Amino acid sequence: MVGEGALMGVALGLGLGARHALEPDHLAAVSVLAAHRPGARRGLLLGAMWGLGHTLSLLACGIAVAIVAGRMPQALADLFELLVAAMLLALGGRAVFRARPGLTARADVQPHVARRVRAIRPMIVGAVHGLAGSGALVALATAALPTVAARLAFIALFGVGSIAAMSAISGLAGWPLARVARRPAAARVLLAIAGTTSVVLGLVWAWMPVHRLLR
Repeated sequence: MVGEGALMGVALGLGLGARHALEPDHLAAVSVLAAHRPGARRGLLLGAMWGLGHTLSLLACGIAVAIVAGRMPQALADLFELLVAAMLLALGGRAVFRARPGLTARADVQPHVARRVRAIRPMIVGAVHGLAGSGALVALATAALPTVAARLAFIALFGVGSIAAMSAISGLAGWPLARVARRPAAARVLLAIAGTTSVVLGLVWAWMPVHRLLR
């Protein structure tokens, strides 16, 4: 019975993590990042880096909150949601700006620096999303599991599920996106669509936390 319970707990953590990766704000942010340099291999790496940042952020909050079996204050959770909205607006606005015809890449950025930035950016984006989702996840783990170790293990499994799902999604999407983006005009349209979607979702995402904070 213990073995079956542990197996069910692992499956639940991984399954919820995979489901969590499909939320609209996550997909919008990763879509904008993927549209800049589409490709199956790049998409796979991008999703993995997003998931890693997301998991590290969740674990950091989980260690802080789950140990004391407490809950994240609603005001702090709302501030994290606003941070996600601001990030979606920034990512979307940048994508729309870069989709303008005739815009060329900056020449003063060294290739190795650009590669490093492209590697770090999705991790930061994932970490911000992890902060916003940590309150609800820690509350779920605290309510369902009796010990600190079990709560943190559940959060880690949740993160692994998120990494796997986002890597698979962005990797699979990268191949057709790369084919579409072979034409400069199509690449600009793709970037503009992803950016506009991110901006609209960022505005919608900000509405409820702003409403609660101003009450």
